[in-house]
Amino acid sequence: MNDTIAIHAEPAQVLGACPHDCPDTCSLVTTVDNGVALKVQGNPAHGHTDGVLCAKVSRYTERSYHPERLLTPMKRVGPKGSGRFEPVGWDVALDDIAGRLQAIAARNPEAILPYSYAGTMGQVQGESIAARFFHKIGASLLDRTICSSAGGEGLVQTLGGKVGMKVEFFAEAKLILIWGSNSIGSNLHFWRYAQQAKRAGARLVCIDPRRTETAEKCHEHIALRPGTDAALALALMHELVTNDWLDHDYLARYTLGWDALRERALAWTPERAADICGVPAAQIRQLAQDYGACFLRGEPAAIRLNYGMQRTRGGGNATRAVASLPALIGAWRHRAGGLLLSSSGQYPVDRAALQRPDLLAGRQPRTVNMSTIGDALLDEAGPKIEAVVVYNSNPVAVAPESGKVVRGFAREDLFTVVLEHFQTDTADYADYVLPATTQLEHWDVHSSYGHTDVLLNRPAIAPLGQSLPNTQIFRELAARMGFTEPCFQDSDEALCRAAFGERVDFETLLAHGFATLAIPDAPFAEGGFPTPSGRCEFFSARLAAQGQDGLPDHLPNHEPIGGSADYPLAMISPPARNFLNSTFVNVTSLRDIEVEPLLEISEADALARGIATGSVVRVFNGRGSYRCKAKVTARARDGVVHGMGIWWRKLGMDGTNVNQLTSQRLTDMGRAPTFYDCLVEVEVDQA
Repeated sequence: MNDTIAIHAEPAQVLGACPHDCPDTCSLVTTVDNGVALKVQGNPAHGHTDGVLCAKVSRYTERSYHPERLLTPMKRVGPKGSGRFEPVGWDVALDDIAGRLQAIAARNPEAILPYSYAGTMGQVQGESIAARFFHKIGASLLDRTICSSAGGEGLVQTLGGKVGMKVEFFAEAKLILIWGSNSIGSNLHFWRYAQQAKRAGARLVCIDPRRTETAEKCHEHIALRPGTDAALALALMHELVTNDWLDHDYLARYTLGWDALRERALAWTPERAADICGVPAAQIRQLAQDYGACFLRGEPAAIRLNYGMQRTRGGGNATRAVASLPALIGAWRHRAGGLLLSSSGQYPVDRAALQRPDLLAGRQPRTVNMSTIGDALLDEAGPKIEAVVVYNSNPVAVAPESGKVVRGFAREDLFTVVLEHFQTDTADYADYVLPATTQLEHWDVHSSYGHTDVLLNRPAIAPLGQSLPNTQIFRELAARMGFTEPCFQDSDEALCRAAFGERVDFETLLAHGFATLAIPDAPFAEGGFPTPSGRCEFFSARLAAQGQDGLPDHLPNHEPIGGSADYPLAMISPPARNFLNSTFVNVTSLRDIEVEPLLEISEADALARGIATGSVVRVFNGRGSYRCKAKVTARARDGVVHGMGIWWRKLGMDGTNVNQLTSQRLTDMGRAPTFYDCLVEVEVDQA
């Protein structure tokens, strides 16, 4: 059943795609000699990649050939969490896993839970054979919310889908608002377009609580408090209305609910927003004037929104408010105007063909939210989760309120299987760890959420050791569980072909590694939004029907700054520049750059607590505590600290990471986590 992988005896270059959770979705060229991958580079023929990779993925061979790579199935022999395993043969492991899952499914198939996310963004090694397998069982469904579902729902309710302007046209914009994004670290190829625009005279404004590397290189930085983005957007609307910097024709023809939104905006003076956001009212007025001036001059204004902004209680509403702004000035009329948060809704992925929900055969299993996995595993009231199969994720490190997550995975009566490349924090709690292939070793096909090209990944080398693609592992389990449907025999190449069907030419993918979707340059110049009304919906009847406010509004954080005398500091946990969530943390050259877990803190907040750069500090709240080194820096505004990066817990000072402090409370829409809605206190560690 394994797909055939060509072994290149002579030096060859194999086209692939970066699998990681990043909007850039780069096209890769892997140089292979005698079956060994020598280096991975950006594909110069792919316009968005342009031959350039981030520091992380340029070291991909270091990750694939890492001396700690898991290359054989492993069975736990020590206590859960101890990381003590012994090698075992594939047949022994798969037979035992299948037998135990069969026994659980015979009692209650919903006691089995898949847990996966974006360890790979591939359509095939993500949710294809795996989804078929769990659908056939009738296992619980997983609500995959942990990264982007609040912002995604906000876009759907306003624009009709995860759609927006084409990223390449940011190069032609005259004003670019980079909102909630450290583009240099997390969207490098967009930054190239922004730099082109800057050299052509565009003004760049960064809106972010942290003074990031990106903020330093923009003309202006607006350092608002976490969770106050909707208030800022509404105040910008106030100024656009009161100064009549509005495209009345666009509003009349192509929007819904303008009169009601106008009335709400009029209540949001810059002074009101300034008090909430913690920025000067004059700065808000100037930003509105800059934005409105683009309309008056007939120049394109563009917003690059990213997902950090939606990780607070009001994240969905904030996305709705910001996504409403372009329609006020008719920015969508220009191909270089409008907004981009995600382009993933543009892709005609045939998910039904890949995932085969028909295998449920009419059953409607419960849905478990991955963002509250800690509570779900400890729940004694509902049907108990008896087995978890983890792939493409590391929940013990990345899920919120990780103290509960650890206790859940430590349950002796929980059967846990982890498909992995390395012995992660989650793998330490597994009963079986199964070695999975990396991107260099399997077929896959990729969409993107930052551009509009489809990419194909060819295997460049044979699987190392005994590793197998995710797809093959689930095929083998399906066979042992007696699943005879022909769909479990589909090869990975066949799945790549099925992902887009006839809507994308597969021969083009084979020849070039990528194919560009046929999408209008200015898709909403004359309306045509994929909403029920075909308009930009300031008012969402669907939200109103759910009992929510149909208009965007500012919602205070679950844990608002100043709301607790015990925990006076707001903490956000942005990614470390050289890691991607918890991926790459164990790549030595990258970890050497990051050195150690850090908490950034402002000079005033540090002085008040007797903290200096290099101090070991205890960061704590009612959910737990976390020890790390402090860095006193102007990157942090007063009242806000930054827990940098999701380090593996086992690499932390006391076996924890920043998610020891985050909560399982959810956003206003999209059922998403509120990682950046978190109050803490910090003190010099006395241990």
